[in-house]
Amino acid sequence: MEKLPKIAVPVIFAAIVLIILLAKSAVTIGSGEAGVLYKTFGGGVVTDEPPLGEGFHIIAPWNKVYVYEVRRQEIFEKMKVLSSNGLDIQLDASAWYKPDEKNLGKLHQEIGENYLQRIILPTIRSAARSVVGRYTPEQLYSSKRDAIQKEIFEETKKIVDDQFIVLDEILVRDVTLPPTIKEAIERKLKQEQESLEYEFRLVTAQKEAERQRIEAQGKADANKILSASLTDKILQDKGIEATNKLAESPNSKVVIIGSGDSGMPIILGNQ
Repeated sequence: MEKLPKIAVPVIFAAIVLIILLAKSAVTIGSGEAGVLYKTFGGGVVTDEPPLGEGFHIIAPWNKVYVYEVRRQEIFEKMKVLSSNGLDIQLDASAWYKPDEKNLGKLHQEIGENYLQRIILPTIRSAARSVVGRYTPEQLYSSKRDAIQKEIFEETKKIVDDQFIVLDEILVRDVTLPPTIKEAIERKLKQEQESLEYEFRLVTAQKEAERQRIEAQGKADANKILSASLTDKILQDKGIEATNKLAESPNSKVVIIGSGDSGMPIILGNQ
């Protein structure tokens, strides 16, 4: 094998060094990610420029890039908290969050990559203890779940908004009470429901009785007025009118005038 020219050795060595430098200098940011640039000889974390976006980047080999996921993420948390009367309540919740991409450099500089454990989770736990402590187990079980969800979210958001974190939502997925307390609440709710049903039936019966009383009173008043207005003269006129109508009927054959009580006619048919 022929010896390489003297000039080829330095060229090969330089090429190898260049390849190594390029390998250390090349950074690829994936989908849904952003990079924070750290300049070893240039002031540390870059906070006055936008973070590195998706794609391929070349940086100085002595610098570093810290990659963050900037898509919305979800964390699940189970917490033991106390109600207003000191009973243990288990709260299952989840949070939707992401880093503030515009301030990613400040987040990295002031808090770091483990901002979830340092900021988000402790804040959610503190807010949950504070909020749940305002309610009784019965309120938590029946009607206040939406309220505590909203209050935990609002109290947590007040803190994380100043920590370069975006909190989209906190969801209370389940509230677990001690079994004895849960059974007592269910019995009470059942009794209240039965009481409401009884009251409804009672009110319905009272309304129906009142309707019938009013209807009967109306009929009685009408009969009283009618009786007071029926004089002998009116009765005779009505009798004559009825006689005329019956006389015109094809079934009427014999009409005897003046043979009934008070001179009222008697109508005899063909039967």
